[in-house]
Amino acid sequence: MSTLWPPPEPRATGKAWLVWTLAAVFVVWLFSIQTGYGIVSPEIQATAGLTVAEVGLAATVYTWAFALCQFFSGALLDRFGSWPLMTIAVAFVTVGAFLYSATSSMAMLVLAQAVLALGSSFGFVGAGYLGGHWFGPARFGLMFGLVQSLSSLGSAAAQPSLSFALEGVSWQALLAGFGAFGILLVVLFALFVRNPGDPGTVRRAAAPNGEQARGLFTAILRDVGRCLANRQVLLAALVAGASFGTMIAVGSLWGPRLLEARGEGENVAAWLNAAAWVGLAAGAPLFAVLSERLRGRRVPATAGVLFQGLAVAGVIYLPGGAWGVSLVLMAAMGLFSGALMLGFTVAGESVPQAQLGTASAVVNGVCFLIGGLCTALPGRLLPGAPGLADYQRALWVIPALLMAGVVAALLLKESHPRRMSEPLASA
Repeated sequence: MSTLWPPPEPRATGKAWLVWTLAAVFVVWLFSIQTGYGIVSPEIQATAGLTVAEVGLAATVYTWAFALCQFFSGALLDRFGSWPLMTIAVAFVTVGAFLYSATSSMAMLVLAQAVLALGSSFGFVGAGYLGGHWFGPARFGLMFGLVQSLSSLGSAAAQPSLSFALEGVSWQALLAGFGAFGILLVVLFALFVRNPGDPGTVRRAAAPNGEQARGLFTAILRDVGRCLANRQVLLAALVAGASFGTMIAVGSLWGPRLLEARGEGENVAAWLNAAAWVGLAAGAPLFAVLSERLRGRRVPATAGVLFQGLAVAGVIYLPGGAWGVSLVLMAAMGLFSGALMLGFTVAGESVPQAQLGTASAVVNGVCFLIGGLCTALPGRLLPGAPGLADYQRALWVIPALLMAGVVAALLLKESHPRRMSEPLASA
């Protein structure tokens, strides 16, 4: 039996809130770049002479590169702490934003997406890692949910704002502006973001006997393998992956395209798509609170993914000319996707605290692997000039995936601390 999180002293100090706020701003910023891709991609497509399939492939490069880097980012945070890793991550996203703004070919777009993915892989998991260490395990789920809520609100605001801004400035200048903000964020992270009690030097965490001899790479793979071998972590990753994979595919690329094909104008489609991210902003902390009230994770996770599947099926197969219904369904899809946060909570409750970053990274990595599949597959199934019926035929994979997520949620064991008779994690 391994030792799960001990009850630590509360760390909700002013420094804790400052570090958490900067981490949350980092996530909001990179999510705005990421989800804004659905808005600026038509401009990039026209400027660089790309096809719809190539635009979808570039989005897939981001999600899969992100997922690959993600498995290493959490383990690196577990070993070295947040400084200077989080500062370097912000710097990579900043460089990626400037490369993004200079896109003139498919090769440049793919390079920008890869650099963005490398830095972004530390964002969401890094915010959860910092929240867990500064605020303790009792508030881990709630603080993680608040990060998701803020990032979703940022994404919701970014989509119509970007659409409006593109009427007055070029997409290149807009993305360069994101890069300029990143420079400021790099400085703030370098000055303030630390682990509790860390003076700002790289510190290797205590390692099991013989770990140094096997090498850091081998040790990281071992820790990732342990998390993947943990049944609870794997099922939690599949639940979160089905839910968030849907949000990233619909909310960053296919949602605006589908709504425009239904006859909504570009600006209206951006507002309708933003409703999904507003829904997620409400749903992320809501499901965290609800699971605490119910003293259970499995039932709310199952219900959330099930209703998300029903809502997204309505979004896809609703006939044209009913934007009011589309608004309700998009908001519902986002609201119920808040259940994805329970995947992180279950994973965090199922491993020792020393593997918190790795477990969170595994869940987030699976989220983006599935998101990449949901983003790429429809693009391969679409013709050169798709209409509404073409989108409806191509997007069937998304509600089907959510039904698989429902099955995974039903297979979860209850992990709420007050409902457990013994720890779920194995040594």
